[in-house]
Amino acid sequence: MALQIRPNCEYCDKDLPPNSTEAWICSFECTFCADCVETRLHNVCPNCGGGFVPRPIRPAREWRPGVSVQMHPPSDKRVHLKYSPDEVAAHSAKLRNIAPEMR
Repeated sequence: MALQIRPNCEYCDKDLPPNSTEAWICSFECTFCADCVETRLHNVCPNCGGGFVPRPIRPAREWRPGVSVQMHPPSDKRVHLKYSPDEVAAHSAKLRNIAPEMR
């Protein structure tokens, strides 16, 4: 099963194209830009409480049959947080001093 490769930051709505090196995801594929992960979320997913890793970039070229961005296109569905900035800040403050592997 391929990642959805969501098109935007769920916090600030910045466009994150499939080849963006600024996209970060949690284990549930919540997607945020690097700036929001660092300055607003403090490496705490506001949805699940986990940490983030850089989102992999799906190959643009089909190096192996059936495996490329053309064969598995990214999602065009924009996702937005259901929590307010204040709720996100409180959640992050509660968890950010606990290492992701200990949460």
